[in-house]
Amino acid sequence: MADVPPGEIRLSTPTGRWVILATVLGSSMALLDSTVVNVALPRIGEDLNADMAVLQWTVNAYMLALAGLILLGGALGDRYGRRRIFVIGVIWFALGSLLCGIAPNDVILVASRAIQGIGGALLTPGSLALIQASFHPDDRARAVGLWSGLGGVGAAIGPFVGGWLVDGPGWRWVFLINVPLAALCVPVALRHVPESRDPRAHHAHFDILGAVLGAAALTLVTYGLIAPLWWAGAAGVVVGVVFVLVERHRPEPMLPLSIFRSRLFTVVNVVTLCVYAAFGGFFFLAALQLQVVSGYSALGAGLALLPTTVLMLLFSAKSGELAQRIGPRIPLTVGPLLCAAGMLLMLRVGENPSYVADVLPALVVMGLGMVTLVAPLTATVLASVETARAGIASGINNAAARAAGLLAVAALPLLAGMGPEAYRSAQEFGETFRRAMPMCAGVLVLGALIAAVGVRRGVSGGPRPECRLNCGVGAPPLESVTPADPKPPALSPGPP
Repeated sequence: MADVPPGEIRLSTPTGRWVILATVLGSSMALLDSTVVNVALPRIGEDLNADMAVLQWTVNAYMLALAGLILLGGALGDRYGRRRIFVIGVIWFALGSLLCGIAPNDVILVASRAIQGIGGALLTPGSLALIQASFHPDDRARAVGLWSGLGGVGAAIGPFVGGWLVDGPGWRWVFLINVPLAALCVPVALRHVPESRDPRAHHAHFDILGAVLGAAALTLVTYGLIAPLWWAGAAGVVVGVVFVLVERHRPEPMLPLSIFRSRLFTVVNVVTLCVYAAFGGFFFLAALQLQVVSGYSALGAGLALLPTTVLMLLFSAKSGELAQRIGPRIPLTVGPLLCAAGMLLMLRVGENPSYVADVLPALVVMGLGMVTLVAPLTATVLASVETARAGIASGINNAAARAAGLLAVAALPLLAGMGPEAYRSAQEFGETFRRAMPMCAGVLVLGALIAAVGVRRGVSGGPRPECRLNCGVGAPPLESVTPADPKPPALSPGPP
């Protein structure tokens, strides 16, 4: 048990280093999962004799649970103890990973992925919240920077590790590797991380009904798109309407609709939906395209996709600083357009492509677009609301991005005419990939147009967020704003 109270730990002490280790290990489990599973999909399909729908559910079962419960996970940590919920999440995630690794069939695998997602919803908000609550205010920024930097290294090596595991001991080890990480993380957290709570959350009521309705709506719509069954999609829309009506009348809703009175917050979340729908569809299909059509190994595909992550690691902080000076309108317009150009360049990637001439230019342009876009998007979300609501605003933005990604993975194969056995045929998959990439690019162009029209030139880019690689591909980062924050992010005048 840590003998230093929360809020007083110094980064230079052994306890401070143990806290960093515990939180990095926990967040790395979820981060690695988001970067390596796509690379393993072809082998999973071959080994389990699964069709395309199973590969979609392998991604989306996890994302459904994570997107539907991540706001509830943060609230549970504030109420019952951030360390307690974080540790429960790590154990839950490890259990789901173990079940994935030993799954005898596709049904067990998909169910186990949902279990993983529940664990991710518990541990993901807690990781950064523990950093913010544990360290002395003078060390907090450096602690967050160290945590995010180490997380960035994890993101960078994730595709390499995933590809090596798939080509070596097998795809099951993509999941089983989480078990020893959890076995190290849990005792470190219990012994060295102090417990902390938000006293204001003691009398809060959890919106269980809202969480259930939101998850049910996403599940039905996703099922309707993957099956495909129109009645399931229609039922999901109806449940979604009921969810909005319930949230409007609850005294303490999971999704406070009043936050959308901020025009800037609403616009940026619509841009987020467009951007992360395109990202979700792209990274799902690109990993398959490189293996099924281009003949890459799992390791080769993982390494091929690495430039986007490396560019995010190197330049996101600079992008945030630039947005502070010029405002977010230009980055939120130019970034999606660059990403769209990168996706269109992927149309050149077919059978036996040159990595330097065909694959690398597309991914470099894609990465530069993500660098331009992600940090300003996060800062603008925080700048669009008062400090007291910054945490919930960030959580909503994060959940919206994950929901957009899972719906894209469900819808894009259907819209592109991808058959259930498409990933077994290089010709069929290549044809549908060429239809899907312009769709993703079109959604990004729509997001750029919305940003250009909806984000005023006089709006500041807000405070620069720490560069966090878990925000780049899967979703924007979850920000944990504590009372020690000096003042709210301001909507100050930007450039004329």
